[in-house]
Amino acid sequence: MTKTLNQILFNILALTFCLYINDVNADDIRIKINSGQVEPLPVAIADFTGNEGNSNQIGRQISEVISNNLVGSGQFKAVESAAFIAPPTSPSVRPNFTDWSPLGIKALVTGSVKNINNEEIEVEFRLWDVIAETDLIGLRLTVASKAWRRVAHIISDEIFERLSGDSGYFDTRIVYVSESGPQNKRVKRLAIMDQDGENHQYLTDGSFLVLTPRFSPTSQEITYLAYFKNEPRVYIFNLETGQQELLGSFPGMTFAPRFSPSGDKIIMSLAEKGITDIYTMNLNNQEVERLTNSNSIDTSPSYSPDASKIIFNSDRGGSQQIYIMDANGKNIKRISFGEGRYATPVWAPKGELIAFTKMHKNKFYIGVMAPDGSGERLLAEGYLVEGPTWAPNGRVLMYFKQDRPVDDGKSTNVNLYKIDITGFRETRIITPSDGSDPAWSPMLPN
Repeated sequence: MTKTLNQILFNILALTFCLYINDVNADDIRIKINSGQVEPLPVAIADFTGNEGNSNQIGRQISEVISNNLVGSGQFKAVESAAFIAPPTSPSVRPNFTDWSPLGIKALVTGSVKNINNEEIEVEFRLWDVIAETDLIGLRLTVASKAWRRVAHIISDEIFERLSGDSGYFDTRIVYVSESGPQNKRVKRLAIMDQDGENHQYLTDGSFLVLTPRFSPTSQEITYLAYFKNEPRVYIFNLETGQQELLGSFPGMTFAPRFSPSGDKIIMSLAEKGITDIYTMNLNNQEVERLTNSNSIDTSPSYSPDASKIIFNSDRGGSQQIYIMDANGKNIKRISFGEGRYATPVWAPKGELIAFTKMHKNKFYIGVMAPDGSGERLLAEGYLVEGPTWAPNGRVLMYFKQDRPVDDGKSTNVNLYKIDITGFRETRIITPSDGSDPAWSPMLPN
């Protein structure tokens, strides 16, 4: 990774950070969920005002990103700016709430952008409760001018948390496999972007095959599988420094490396002589430990958030199903009992759900279930739908879909999608070329 890319990814420069919160009870305007479907909360997001130069343009761009984030979550409905009667001229100016209540607006966002010098701006916002006629929260940041988009994500997270009662997920990134070329000769590169598809960058040049990138839950590092001279290797890539480390070349085939919750271990599957088992590697001393030992295929392991349990899929019962075991490999039991086959299980960040891929009657599904296998719900379906990954707040899933091949059988489209765990508002993420195997980052560091 180049120095320029590092500057783009971590260019927040929090020279001044001021957060102020009003402790007024916001329950009256909190998002309500009825019968599993979110009832969108009407909010008005005024254009952030500017003082000179390009600050007005940056202000409008920040407002647009905030609106796209909140509406894209499926939990908010933005009121068109054309309906505004008298948009506030500054976040410090108290709105005339009688102008906003008749529009059905429950919350109002106002803000400003001030040029400090040629390279820095001050961004301020305030969230107003239109019902209680008071301010709920505000934030003031002094940052590099080109970091305006990340500021918009930070503000979106503050608004989301205050109005939903849950943590946000907008100040995050997605690493995925970018695919191009004919089906029989695909070029696969590691790529990274903001969770909304912006600030896209390539991390590898396509000279070797890359698969299954996964983020560390504790740092801005990814682990991934690469085939170098037809030999499977597991790497760790530090996104802050651009440095990567070879963890090792393993005998046979290696599958699905993933970090432990503490970030100090990698869990993965190794295949040798037709047998695939689950192993861990301690990143401090690179000591490898075998957890399963059977004549079946055990793969796609994922730790519980407290690291006490591991889920994986296995054909040890005759068909591909999801199993759970203790972190030491003991007490293995099956948890999936629906019709069809199950794969790629991954634990939600809070531990209450497991996402999975399901295959049944020539169709693929993305679904969720409780860790004991109960409450199975299918959220998305398609010709090929696979590889779920959780947003850090556990409210949204991202995955990839492959369309049915065209008549020549040599070309098809593969795209990234995201969906709320209620199963509503499935949205395609636009990428420069085809995309697969997404992995969601933790919240970016301040």
